Amino acid sequence: MHPARYRARLFLDVCRVFILPSTVLSCILRIVRVDLGLFAFPIYPAFIVAWAIVKGITTNVAQAREAAQFGAKPIPRVQGKWPGNIDVLLRMMAAFKTSYVCDVYLQLFEEYQSTTLNTRILWCDTIITMDQEHSKFVLSTGFQRFWRGTAQKERMEMFLGEGIFNRDDDHRSTARPFFARDRISDFEIFERCATQTLAIINNLSASSQPCEVQDLFSRFTLDAASEFLFGHNLGTLSGALPIAGKTAMGPKGSATHDSWGSFAQAFEMAQQIVTTRARLGYFWPLFELFRDKTSPHTAAIRRWLDPLVREALEQKKARSPDGGPSPLGEKNFMQHLADSTEDPVLIRDQLLSMLLASRDTTACLLTFVVYFMALHPEVAQKLRAEVLEHCGVDGTPTVDRIRNLKYMRAVINETLRLFPPVPLNVRETRGAACALPPPDATYANDGAPLYMPSRTLIMYFPILTQRSKALWGADADEFDPERWVDGERLERFLANPSMWAPFSAGPRICIGQEYAYNEASYILVRVLQQFDRFTLALDAQPAGSLPPGEWKSRTGRQAVEQVWPGSAMTLYIKGGLWVHFGKSDR
Repeated sequence: MHPARYRARLFLDVCRVFILPSTVLSCILRIVRVDLGLFAFPIYPAFIVAWAIVKGITTNVAQAREAAQFGAKPIPRVQGKWPGNIDVLLRMMAAFKTSYVCDVYLQLFEEYQSTTLNTRILWCDTIITMDQEHSKFVLSTGFQRFWRGTAQKERMEMFLGEGIFNRDDDHRSTARPFFARDRISDFEIFERCATQTLAIINNLSASSQPCEVQDLFSRFTLDAASEFLFGHNLGTLSGALPIAGKTAMGPKGSATHDSWGSFAQAFEMAQQIVTTRARLGYFWPLFELFRDKTSPHTAAIRRWLDPLVREALEQKKARSPDGGPSPLGEKNFMQHLADSTEDPVLIRDQLLSMLLASRDTTACLLTFVVYFMALHPEVAQKLRAEVLEHCGVDGTPTVDRIRNLKYMRAVINETLRLFPPVPLNVRETRGAACALPPPDATYANDGAPLYMPSRTLIMYFPILTQRSKALWGADADEFDPERWVDGERLERFLANPSMWAPFSAGPRICIGQEYAYNEASYILVRVLQQFDRFTLALDAQPAGSLPPGEWKSRTGRQAVEQVWPGSAMTLYIKGGLWVHFGKSDR
């Protein structure tokens, strides 16, 4: 069934749960010629419940038999007080409103002293894991046993459609040539966008006004990506900027009321809705029976992107009247898509996925780097000293110069460790069941593999794995770039590289990894050449965007966090990140 037909899927599921057992009972009663009369009202519901119980028992027996064949044991189950763990679901949904990012899941892992659990909400197996052996199996060693699955495609179909993040086919071969070394080595696009970005920061700094860096870096990365991918700078850096004390919160940061603001808000609201659907689980369509909540937001996104797609198709006809494709080296990504297909929907969906990857992830990284430089002035000073040593006060960053910025790479890697732009992800087992490898040593275990049922969702958490004290040591929650340059500490990672995977891993590892490193390094060099002090402007944060007081009583980073990290497909800071930039004297 096509993922967009989620209502039809839900109807069939309702038929299987309620109509099928009722029909069976009616047939039995007709065969034995029994008329229940008024007793039909309690007996039919009771039969449906009994049917579900028997089905659950037979499923458990079948799974136990299959697990024995694998020599595996069941994944520990969360045990709620209400049927179907409904109380667990309600508790989690309430906690999401004020909790630290992914802490709801971390508390379950701590409560059950296990790195992999089956939440079993509404009688549906859903596996959650922070175990690096299990995430490695999903992404790499057992890659062929998993796919994105029908549940994820349903949640994102209206938003991302045929894009690479909503399909299992590897469409990345289409984009790979545009991330080749000789293309990303040309930093002219970065320079043009960085010049605009620095002009904005300088103007705000000169008037002692704070800058909302999350919004600014979102514009920088989108303008650079749009010019890089389809030769047309969207010009968002020239739009209306957030104003401290006046700009309201948007879905994932600041809200600006212009053309760019309408697109950004729609883009971010769609991500929020998709995230809520994932939290509700298998039965999320019950809450959208009469209206797909993403519809108005996807319509706004399409009003922004469809003209670009039409322009690309028209340029194709003008460029090549006979319809033949142009040589690869003479065209950009959008033109290549237009040469590959004339389906405007497919082109738009692919474009949107690329913009999501290039805008949200790198903007997230840059935002948290500035956040850490504000929290750790000594890191900013050391980073700036390295930049001045290799690039000078106004030298242009090049591939070779950036390659020599070892401490900058350490700062970026450490930021990605603590705040991976994609903090959690989901896969689904294909038709056959399998056995997950024995868990790592985070908690005590007997070394037995774990049984993974067929057609079951598994949710893995890079943000929790990358903060695991069992993997990274007692200081795992601390920001310390030295762990990436100190030989002895670095050896811990080199011996077990799957404990750090912000760019994913295996066959679908991010093809834009080096592009992201170069882009982030470039703008950071330009910023540090001019500024040496970064101060959080917490008084400029919108009301309701600062961390709740209850976080202070928890362990880990949330006890010391100065901002409120959130997650809706990608990480963000609630209300944005407002920062004063201190101009350097040299």
